[in-house]
Amino acid sequence: MAFAGMLSEEDIRAAVQACQAADSFNYKTFFGACGLAGKSADEIKVAFGVIDQDASGYIEEEELKLFLQNFSAGARALTDKETAAFLAAGDSDNDGKIGVDEFAALVKA
Repeated sequence: MAFAGMLSEEDIRAAVQACQAADSFNYKTFFGACGLAGKSADEIKVAFGVIDQDASGYIEEEELKLFLQNFSAGARALTDKETAAFLAAGDSDNDGKIGVDEFAALVKA
C-alpha cells in the first residue's frame, strides 16, 4: 500500500467505505477520516507524490478521477461531478491542475 506507515489501514478503509456511493465523495471529510489532514507538510508532500502518478509536479483531472484508488486498489473512480468539484476546490490559480502547495492547502482546509 502506498501509504503504509503513514496512514492506518483501518482509517483508509473507513474513509474509502464512507464515500462508496457515487457523488458521495467530500475531500474535507475524506482527508480527515483517513488521517491525512493531521499529517506534517513533508508527509503531505509524500502523499502528493503518490497521487501525482505521472510525476509531472501536478495532479491533473485524470489523476483526480482515480484518486481513491491510490488509497485502496479496489476503490471506485470519482464521478465527473466529484472530479470537477475536487479540481475546482484545489485549483486556486485556475490553471486546470493542482500543484503541491494547492494540494497541501486543500488537505489542511
